Amino acid sequence: MHWKGRLVKLRVIDSSGERGIPGALNMGIDEALLGSVSRFEAEPTLRFYTWSPACVTVGYFQSLEEEVDLEACRRSGVDAVRRLTGGGAVFHDAELTYSIILPLSHELAPDDILESYRRICSGLVAGLDRLGVEASFEPLNDISVGGKKISGNAQTRRGSCLLQHGTILLDSDPDRMFSLLKVPAEKLKGKLIEDVKSRVTGLRSLLGREVSAAETAASIKEGCAEAWGAELVSGGLSAAEAKAAASFAAERFSSLAWNARR
Repeated sequence: MHWKGRLVKLRVIDSSGERGIPGALNMGIDEALLGSVSRFEAEPTLRFYTWSPACVTVGYFQSLEEEVDLEACRRSGVDAVRRLTGGGAVFHDAELTYSIILPLSHELAPDDILESYRRICSGLVAGLDRLGVEASFEPLNDISVGGKKISGNAQTRRGSCLLQHGTILLDSDPDRMFSLLKVPAEKLKGKLIEDVKSRVTGLRSLLGREVSAAETAASIKEGCAEAWGAELVSGGLSAAEAKAAASFAAERFSSLAWNARR
């Protein structure tokens, strides 16, 4: 089911067709956007992006050292960073990632957290439908296709704003993912890998063809405009946002104090 309120206007920053962004800078950009929207210096913003190199993120309340094999990441050239949002460890590689930053007074950000997930995810579901994929929202914060997860989403509310971000999987590689994560008992790794393979899917497998992040983003934008009754206006980071993002990336999301905190 789609949700539609009154017409809303969103700035869209789409780098899905460009080279991916390092993990610390991706998180820095989200932090900078959260600040500018909360200060009413920028419109509510929807962003699409990818990662280069691949990156493992852990939730705000997790221990990076306990969840991630940092030496394996270094050997593989994979970034590792703590997110602003909660939830578990996520391996970001063959995927499209989005973030949306909204004032809490916005139509898409009701007080009820489940309802806010439902409203925001309705745009992703509508976009996947345009790709020929029949998806559905699965409470609390997943999107699934045929009982298999294709999108996980997470949210934080800070001050006067909501930040939600999530993934749309193009492909899934649980073998590589678990080579980078710490597993409580090594003998469980094979079972965990098989479990993920049975519960998770990607667009390339579903459609039987190559699907790019840019193609996916184009469909998701159309779906969001339809489901939200939204006017999407292409834009980019302001000079102040770009400067703040670089500062957050260097001073927070690349720092031991942030990433190693427990």
